Parts: sequence; structure tokens; C-alpha cells
Amino acid sequence: MRITVKLFGAVREAAGVKELSAELADGSDAGQLRELLAGDHPIFDEFGDRLAVSVNFEIASSDTVLSDGDEVAFLPPVSGGSGLCSLSDRPLDVDEVASRVTGAAMGGIVTFVGAVRDHARGHRIQHLEYEAYPEMAEREMEKIADEAADRWPGTKVAIAHRAGHLEIGDVAVVVVAAAPHRAEAFEACRFAIDTLKETVPIWKKEVATDGEYWVDDRP
Repeated sequence: MRITVKLFGAVREAAGVKELSAELADGSDAGQLRELLAGDHPIFDEFGDRLAVSVNFEIASSDTVLSDGDEVAFLPPVSGGSGLCSLSDRPLDVDEVASRVTGAAMGGIVTFVGAVRDHARGHRIQHLEYEAYPEMAEREMEKIADEAADRWPGTKVAIAHRAGHLEIGDVAVVVVAAAPHRAEAFEACRFAIDTLKETVPIWKKEVATDGEYWVDDRP
């Protein structure tokens, strides 16, 4: 069977390709695919258990059995539906994101805006590059919004994230939580941005005056 493999971030750079095709025996699983790829690309072994895998846009385990035509993505650790969440290569409009969740019933509205700063980890930053797995990134952001609504009934969360090249001062992410009361809005907003940094397949490269690096690859 033939499997399409998508690569991102540091894995893509090390392999030198964004996408490749692999031939596997029927009944093979994601772990066997990874072993096959590691034979040509040592980066798969270097990441070890930190390299997640998705099958057809859903997070999977190494023993997930694959089928002919599946799309498998190998995902380095991340730093990114209802229409509440979006990924864009254009500048973000904070007011537009807020308009997705505001309304007459919402007495508390909390907005988090993340912008590109000029220093990080002791380096002077020139610009950032964000790379995403678009279809899966938006799905995962929608899951975060859904979970926030479940945890804090009456709350709505909208998320917008940039992809591509960002200059100093550009807005990289906007999270807006709206709820009848302020306490739930604050909690939902904090939950959303913290979870986004852990689970959404968006990777950040910092381009500094003394070099460039994928942020989550550094100790």
C-alpha cells in the first residue's frame, strides 16, 4: 500500500522535503512507517518520543494500522468547525476575532494578543517564521474552543493564528473568550492559549542576528 507522508518544521528541514511517499505491506502500522523513514532520515530517531504522528488529520499512536491512501504527518513538538478558529497568512484583526464571540449575553470579554518581540532567549530577533499543518491546526483549535465551552458553560472562545513570515511587532495570535461573567472569561482565555501552545501543530522558527532555530528543538 502507498502512504502519503507530510513533514513539518525541523523534520521537514532535515529531510529536505515537505512531502514524500512510502510503500508498506498491508497491515503495517504507523510505528513501522516511522522505522522505514528513519532508515533514510536520522531526524526521526533524534526526536524519539517527542515526535507525534497523525493519520488523516487525527492524532494517532504508533500501533495505528494504516490503509492504502492514508495521509500521515509527523509532528515535532509545538511551541497554533464552528468558524470560531482560523489560521491565516494575513495580518490578524483583533476586533474581527472578538466579533466571533461577543454578544448581548456576554458581560465579560477577555482578549489575549501575542506579538513578535525583538529579543528571546538571549538573542536579538530579526523576524519569525511560523509553519503549520493547516487542516489539522484549525481542527485542534476548534477542539480547544469546544472544550472551553464544556468547562465553562455559556463561554465562547475564538482563536486566530498567523502562519508564514512575521516581522517584529506583528500579531501572531489572538484569543478572545467571552462569557456572562468575567471569571469564566479569564479562565477560558488562559486555558485556550496555554493548550494551543501544547497541542496545535504550529511551529515557530526564530531568525536572530546570530542564527536561526526552531524554538521547541532547543533545551
